Amino acid sequence: MWILLILAAAAIGAWFAWNRPVASHAAVTPDSDGVIRFAVDDFADGKAHYFSFKDGGSEVRFFLVRSTDGVIRAALDSCDVCYREQRGYRQEGDDMVCNNCNQHFRTDLVNVVKGGCNPVPLERQQVGNQILVRAADLANGFGYFALAVR
Repeated sequence: MWILLILAAAAIGAWFAWNRPVASHAAVTPDSDGVIRFAVDDFADGKAHYFSFKDGGSEVRFFLVRSTDGVIRAALDSCDVCYREQRGYRQEGDDMVCNNCNQHFRTDLVNVVKGGCNPVPLERQQVGNQILVRAADLANGFGYFALAVR
């Protein structure tokens, strides 16, 4: 009897962990120069902000977050290891956490450490009070999301 209760509790816990909600991604469109512009002040809250860029039939999802060192960082909402699962990352405190394998990655290492289950770095540039992300750099990440059925 106790074994059945333990197994049931484990199954329920695993179901909740696996079915954790995935972040909503706001659609963005590049300007005539092929650049997506974000206001620096939009990231003052230190929370990850999630976006989606579509071009033709392809989509790439990404996030920007002001890290603990004050730098606004950008990454694809995917990694080299778990991309097939299409689960992305969530933020817990100062960490980005893979929704597939639950590994934690400090926000101040996004764009610094790459490979494995780290969020895939995304080039971005701060010019004055704007963060610039080039559509061409986003297009390089389409392969991470080619399996997505949306």
